[in-house]
Amino acid sequence: MPEVVLFHSEYGPGPGAAHAADRLRELGHTVHVVELFDEVPEPGETPAPRDPDTLLRAAVLGVARLSGQGLVYAGIGLGAAVAQNVALADEHARGLLMLHGTSDLREDPVAETDGLPVQLHMAEPDPFETEDWLGAWYLKMRDVGAEPEVHRYHGAGHLFTDASLPDFDAEADRRAWAAIAEWLADLEE
Repeated sequence: MPEVVLFHSEYGPGPGAAHAADRLRELGHTVHVVELFDEVPEPGETPAPRDPDTLLRAAVLGVARLSGQGLVYAGIGLGAAVAQNVALADEHARGLLMLHGTSDLREDPVAETDGLPVQLHMAEPDPFETEDWLGAWYLKMRDVGAEPEVHRYHGAGHLFTDASLPDFDAEADRRAWAAIAEWLADLEE
């Protein structure tokens, strides 16, 4: 069973990340939650903007001892963007699980990603990821050899799997984790 590296959302390694890590552990995975921030926002506080290169550096340092093991990279919101960039640079990546966010593909060379399984879970509509953006993202992921699978949740809030936030949607959360469990099981075959 592959180990999972989880990158938290812009709200830090709080309840949303803990919930995701617990769900992944319940599925039998060893989970490593990588801290991306030096300072975590207080509950209810609007997160400060973060420098993408600083986040990427923190992510790479956080996974350095684990790389080469065939990891599944997972991320929530901002952490999904980080997970995408790290997974596409790891030739041993087994999969990429993205909740509530995507990223432009970096101009740096990507590793051999032929057939990299990618699963994305997004609200529909999502205030931060337009339909045009998601269509372009999907095509770019295919262009680099990844195999993206997109799940949309009509009427759910942006961070619908985080029960500590107003966006939480219990039904969308349940459906997302059922799809994630099935996808992860397929990675083991």
